[in-house]
Amino acid sequence: MNKTIRRTSVFVLLLVFALLVRATWVQYYDGRALADDRYNRRNVIETYAEPLGNIIVAGHSVTGSARTKSGDLAYKRTYKDGELYAAVTGYASQAYAPTQLEGIYQDLLNGTDNRLKTVMDTVTDKRAQPGDVITTIDPDVQKAAYDALGAKKGAAVAIDPKTGKILAVVSTPSYDPTSLTDANTAGTAWKKLNADPDKPLTNRALRQPLPPGSTFKLVVAAAALEDGLYSSVDQKTDSPDPYSLPGTTRELSNENPNAPCENASIRTALEYSCNNVFAKMAVKLGQDKVRAMAEKFGFDDDSQDVPVRAYTSVYPSDMNESSTALTGIGQYDVTATPLQMAMVSAAIANGGKLVSPHMVSQITDGGGDVLKNYDDDAGTEEIVSSSTAEQLQSAMQTVVEKGTGTNAQISGVTVGGKTGTAQHGENNSQTPYAWFTSYGKAGGKEVAVAVVVEQSNAARSEVSGNGLAAPVARAMMKAALG
Repeated sequence: MNKTIRRTSVFVLLLVFALLVRATWVQYYDGRALADDRYNRRNVIETYAEPLGNIIVAGHSVTGSARTKSGDLAYKRTYKDGELYAAVTGYASQAYAPTQLEGIYQDLLNGTDNRLKTVMDTVTDKRAQPGDVITTIDPDVQKAAYDALGAKKGAAVAIDPKTGKILAVVSTPSYDPTSLTDANTAGTAWKKLNADPDKPLTNRALRQPLPPGSTFKLVVAAAALEDGLYSSVDQKTDSPDPYSLPGTTRELSNENPNAPCENASIRTALEYSCNNVFAKMAVKLGQDKVRAMAEKFGFDDDSQDVPVRAYTSVYPSDMNESSTALTGIGQYDVTATPLQMAMVSAAIANGGKLVSPHMVSQITDGGGDVLKNYDDDAGTEEIVSSSTAEQLQSAMQTVVEKGTGTNAQISGVTVGGKTGTAQHGENNSQTPYAWFTSYGKAGGKEVAVAVVVEQSNAARSEVSGNGLAAPVARAMMKAALG
């Protein structure tokens, strides 16, 4: 073989080798990227080629799959009582990315989760039979909250303090996820929902922090007792009424000018919701100690997964004493979700210990075998001592028995609570937010709840935590303990 032929042969071999390398690269690297591309229609076709797995509430599926009548997508998602459970399930849409539990467990529900694959599935590269998501939701508590909120704009959360199981997650106004499942009709529904000024797609229970108002006084009281600032909830405080905000000429008054708030004990201050007591208490403790207690309860946690990622509830920093005083009554830049305020009541009700809240109990494979048990993995953290928790329980019971939370009373049930009416808008120009957080105990059962009502048909003068939010909490506690 002469030199020219030899060189040509080597060059041709190099070209063949380069072609093989490029083909392999496209097939195994670019191919995977193309396959995973969210604009790849084949992914949607494959997802809806078979029925999806389901989200289960109390042993019954609240989701389903229906055969489509036309198009290249064989199935579409369906929902039973869609508006009731929308804040839990979210939606799985042929046109839009899934949300809530539908989004978090997308791979499990469509059968692409590797944990679902059998040996034969791996060999044949066949999509596995989809799994199911078993929730902790109690349908009676969920419905009680939804019905009690009614036409009000608001949200509610219920937690079992002993186990951390979330029994209800409700956000109103709600929406029917079924309206978003069909690619042919989802666009119109999507535009309508997003144009709605009441924002029904927003999960107010988990993902809309608002000023918690006087419900935050529980956190300040916990900080004062744990710090030793006061030895008990019945010790008198040094609290002038009205209280002059430090460094200002502004005086902080109370909603009820006739309430015995001057030098009131923590019990009396919670009973009458005395602003002067907790504003001064926050200043005396200092923002760092109040923040430390708030963070123990869950504030400032930017990775609070239940497993839906909850928006961060915030206790601010770098404040002057005047602003610190306002945080003592849950104003200034303090914000909280209903989930967060339910966690506060849950920890107090559970002897000072907070069990990690979660709304998924188990996930299972197509055959019903458990892949992960979240109930077993729920951690417990001591937030306050049992002594502090017992004292706060007692003070919260006083609030319900004869204070600002009497609308939460339930015959035969031990109920403790705290009302809140948070200012909204510049100089409180808009309708205040009505809050109520509480716990109930009866017959060995316990429940902690938090409710916020952003807006209702009530006159501004009638907006209060006791008037609007406490009846919702009462309905939820009755359902949970009945």
